[in-house]
Amino acid sequence: MPTTGNTTPDHPDHTTAPPTDENHDQADHDATLEAETTRVKEENDSNQADKPEADLSEDHRWEKFAAGETLRPEAPPHPIMRVLKRIRVGLTHEWTLAAAASAVLAVAMTWPLATEATRVIPHDLGDPLLLTAMLAWLGHVGQQALGGTYLNLWDSGAFWPATDSHLFTDTLLGYAPAALAITDYSSALLVYNLLYMGTFALAFFGCYVLLRQLGARVAGSVIGAAAFAYAPWKLAQAGHLQVLSVGGIALALAMLARGHGWSLREGFKPERVKPGWILGGWLVALWQVSIGMGMGIPFLYLLLAIAVVAGLFILGKRLRLGWWAVAANGLGGMVFSLGTLWMGDQHLAVARAYPESSRGLDYIEQFSPTWTSFIIAPEESRLWGEAHASAREGLTWAPEQTLLVGFTVLALAIAGLVWSCWTPRQRLFLALGLLVTLSLAMGPNFLDNGAWAYGLLYEYLPGFEAIRTPGRLVLYMSLILAVLAAGTITNLADRADALAHENRFDKRLRVRAPRRLHLLFLLPLPLILAEGLTAAENYEPPRAPVAFSELEGPVMVLPSDGRDTVVQFWGIDGFGDLVNGVAAFTPEAQARMRADSYDFPQPDSIAALREAGVKTVVVVVDWVPHSDWDPMFLDEDPWDVEVERTDGVIIYHL
Repeated sequence: MPTTGNTTPDHPDHTTAPPTDENHDQADHDATLEAETTRVKEENDSNQADKPEADLSEDHRWEKFAAGETLRPEAPPHPIMRVLKRIRVGLTHEWTLAAAASAVLAVAMTWPLATEATRVIPHDLGDPLLLTAMLAWLGHVGQQALGGTYLNLWDSGAFWPATDSHLFTDTLLGYAPAALAITDYSSALLVYNLLYMGTFALAFFGCYVLLRQLGARVAGSVIGAAAFAYAPWKLAQAGHLQVLSVGGIALALAMLARGHGWSLREGFKPERVKPGWILGGWLVALWQVSIGMGMGIPFLYLLLAIAVVAGLFILGKRLRLGWWAVAANGLGGMVFSLGTLWMGDQHLAVARAYPESSRGLDYIEQFSPTWTSFIIAPEESRLWGEAHASAREGLTWAPEQTLLVGFTVLALAIAGLVWSCWTPRQRLFLALGLLVTLSLAMGPNFLDNGAWAYGLLYEYLPGFEAIRTPGRLVLYMSLILAVLAAGTITNLADRADALAHENRFDKRLRVRAPRRLHLLFLLPLPLILAEGLTAAENYEPPRAPVAFSELEGPVMVLPSDGRDTVVQFWGIDGFGDLVNGVAAFTPEAQARMRADSYDFPQPDSIAALREAGVKTVVVVVDWVPHSDWDPMFLDEDPWDVEVERTDGVIIYHL
């Protein structure tokens, strides 16, 4: 029997089978086939010899390369083609697609606001009009500065004779570049509405990139970002642009994490450290704080806590960041600190000048949520609002105490605590983060009146004594829930890919589950978005009954009450001095003039307003009934006052 296997004459312990006739025939056939192959190859080589390099087949080019022959270099692409390629790559990049999807989704979720953005305002005619007037003031100051005239940024004209009235609430300073486009009422509404829709887009995009940086898959990041951007509790805050403007928080955290080469799934990677992202993250954080200190102060302390923990981790592990990363942190942290201190100092000066602006814990308790607030929807919720009407009846201030985080994301997050792509240790820290934010968000309504939770912040951390609504810290609960929910969906996607790979016969090539299967992981998305739909309407502001730019100031519009937000909006025309104004507190000077005006146009009232410095009083007749100024005797004109009567208003020139 002939032996088989790797047998060679060099191995004496193996023998070679004696040749047979069949072996001779096979050898002759192989020799003939080899000779024919050699002849054909030589003919092909001779035919290719005179051809230019570009005409060679790919196989032949590879043969020449493998043989060590030098290939003629290909001509570089035309500059226009290089530019077009870069544009194509940029347009199809994940971040570009995510940004575009964020914008489209924001328009859809706020529809039909985009179709009437120059004439209506969302939610109500209260704070939105106030914030529109504040934006217009920022634009006015900027336009004057570009023309060489420099105004006091903080003197908005409202609340005359009070100074620094722009600091009576969140300043929206970060939106000043957009405010430069405001020239009249229509443009003011347009800018406000674009920013309003932009807050949802940035919240979605910022949370998406944060979750991707942490290590979540695309589907998980989409689910988490939607839950963060369209949380039901935001529906009650739709009139507070500064509260909706939280996308910069998630974006700054994402940029800082990326710059430091850190993610939840892979930990710290020194080779991924990017100083430019670190510096950019600090600048975005400063921009976020500049929008409003109400949301900025907690974010400031969060960054401080993260910096301390990260610093201890780096020192304990003796990790090397690199000098460029240290320099980026030093420069970025310094700019952030100086900018924050400057803005904080401006607000501190106002707090000292107006003691009536301070808030005690008893006052804060009225606006603080209860244990059930986080599962009670606001009345603006299209899906849950009517169903939760009875639950809202026992709340002292429902707009700040209806903080539903979303039942869908809550279910996914609970599942993520026990089954997730995050490690058990990471899930434990996330759960602790939820408990901490819950205790702080409840303010004085937590255990022991919040004495060892929010009470500690109120007593020992500067800035918290000026925050009247601790419930807005629910923002960080939503962010943590988004991370947990993303971990659940990501684990599903990972398991699907692992199963697809296990069922593959050849496991040398890593494969993933089909895309249509991954699309199934987006099934919770419609439920999350449905919970974020609003039932609130859009309102058209009343037209100004008189040209405010033609009135001699200071001007006082009566009645002066919560409708002063409309008056401030009218004041965009000319930005003259207005006694009217709405803020979280009432300055004493304004309170005195309101009290003096209750008997207007009686002689004593006119004399008091004249002594205060008021030059013009405008009475909006339709506002008088059922107000504190009712009845107001308007039929007879005072003998020493010039009076103009027009449709709907009476103007008194004092």
